[in-house]
Amino acid sequence: MGGAKECLGWAATDPSGILSPYKFTRRSVGSDDVSVSIEYCGVCFADVVWTRNKLGHSNYPLVPGHEIVGIVREVGSDVERFKVGDRVGVGTYVNSCRECEYCDDGLEVHCSKGAIFTFDSVDVDGTITKGGYSSYIVAHQRYCYRIPENYPPELAAPLLCAGITVYTPMIRHNMNKPGKSLGVIGLGGLGHLAVKFGKAFGLKVTVFSTSISKKDEALNLLGADNFVISSDEEQMTALQKSFDFMINTASGDIPFDLYLSLLKTAGVLVLVGFPSEVKFSPGNLVLGAKTITGSITGGTKQTQEMLDFCASHKIYPKIEVIPIQYANEALERLIKKDVKYRFVIDIANSLK
Repeated sequence: MGGAKECLGWAATDPSGILSPYKFTRRSVGSDDVSVSIEYCGVCFADVVWTRNKLGHSNYPLVPGHEIVGIVREVGSDVERFKVGDRVGVGTYVNSCRECEYCDDGLEVHCSKGAIFTFDSVDVDGTITKGGYSSYIVAHQRYCYRIPENYPPELAAPLLCAGITVYTPMIRHNMNKPGKSLGVIGLGGLGHLAVKFGKAFGLKVTVFSTSISKKDEALNLLGADNFVISSDEEQMTALQKSFDFMINTASGDIPFDLYLSLLKTAGVLVLVGFPSEVKFSPGNLVLGAKTITGSITGGTKQTQEMLDFCASHKIYPKIEVIPIQYANEALERLIKKDVKYRFVIDIANSLK
């Protein structure tokens, strides 16, 4: 196979998080690898967290991006799932041990030895992984996904993190039962997709937001059935014991006891965001046999299922396409929640 090749990307070089052009070498294509020429890459809040070293372990230079869509340009000798010219996606991780119980169950993101994330992880060859703000990427075929032919590639990008992050717990906790009620807390990149999945599953969907400005879009653009200002005590109290499920996509702190009171008996509240703490009275959990649970992105099998589901049900994220040169402004706007609802970088036409 071809040897290591130069790759052009945009990288942060220190905790300021400011991105600038950066050249580096990708590993050569192994027998089970796929080399993907990147067309689009979604912008995720993880890109902010890692480029700015919010968790304290970022390795610089750091190339972010883990919502990747592109065209296969080279395949290893043992690759059977893809051929040159196929359109594929790469999500939040690019490798795992492939031997543990979680990998065996198609839950590679929970690999016992730790999944190798698409950027800022130690790869199989000892190098640090670099993400999708770049011209191409090399990944093992198992961690690549077929993008359905009829699905617009730029819209597929946000599905590979935001989409699968809400889809996975919805399937796991049976939130695909028509007629049930779903509350979606927060209406950003994840929340707007939770609304779309909820409607596709036949649920009655209510959006909870602190911002009245989102009401019209929630109801008329995304098709939610109801919109509630979460700071309005009267509105909240009126909804006690009315939801089968709730999914919290917000990372700000919320009053958990209040939201637990909105769940029916045996209701489930899923966290996919990262509030600074989770505080609630045990009685509010125990007396109604309620569940608070957490979830991150999904396994490879479910990610492919989700992509196919989105294609067959015409579920399309709302995006703003930007050139790579706008990436720093995009990250600043993301922090200010000034995006409807996901930035997608047009890598192919702007990264030269």
